[in-house]
Amino acid sequence: MSDNRPIGVFDSGIGGITVLKALRARLPHEDLVYLGDMARLPYGTKSAETVTAYSLQTTKHLLTHDVKMIVIACNTASSVALGPLTKALAPIPVIGVIEPGARAGVAATKTNHIAVIATEATVRVGAYARAIHELAPDAHVVQEPCGLFVTLAEEGWISGDVVEATARRYLTPLFKRKASPDTLVLGCTHFPVLAKTIRKVVGRGVKLVDSAETTAKAVETALNEQGLATKRRSKGRNRFLATDSRERFVRVGGIFFGEAIRAKDVELVDLQFG
Repeated sequence: MSDNRPIGVFDSGIGGITVLKALRARLPHEDLVYLGDMARLPYGTKSAETVTAYSLQTTKHLLTHDVKMIVIACNTASSVALGPLTKALAPIPVIGVIEPGARAGVAATKTNHIAVIATEATVRVGAYARAIHELAPDAHVVQEPCGLFVTLAEEGWISGDVVEATARRYLTPLFKRKASPDTLVLGCTHFPVLAKTIRKVVGRGVKLVDSAETTAKAVETALNEQGLATKRRSKGRNRFLATDSRERFVRVGGIFFGEAIRAKDVELVDLQFG
């Protein structure tokens, strides 16, 4: 069997492009459609009901592109909307980033002491702690909301004094004790572009876990198990959609993607009016 339909990927903004990049590397022949909801960023400070409503609107639009799978490249949306989306979109499979990230964190730790940094909403609902404890009941999990990281990443501020000062303010309390975590899960898809600064603050002894690669692996497994993988050998295409700020999407999105994104390749869409 071969299914040449695209995979739909969405995030509240640009951060999910880190997942898109990982998908492109692991699945070079698949077509990918990415939708960044720039107009309503950030999701991390909004209620679960609002995030779920936004996620349903976003996936409804992706369905108009005849996608065969939905990837929630947003930790906040994954933490509160995975269940509703899975139910609403069945039989189309929906994959989030929480479970793959938790699994990678459990695999990485040697001391069973894991720190998670994420948005306010992801921390509030305890999505990572719950997922980690399902895999490792005895794990000690500490969490810290780092909302300003999202703002900095969306502006393309990935290094420098301001970013480092913010990282020290957030992370120093987590790692200043002797029995500090040996693993740090980057529980937001915006955070990997800040990894160099985060590494500078927490030190080389802490393992950083980025859920993008483990999510891409989970997508690959699901495609193969459900007979949805393409058998084409040609290079897959990338399609970019945004609800606002095409110029910023191009400027900052290229940093996340690791290659230039052209303005003409970004289509503006209105989720509320079709």
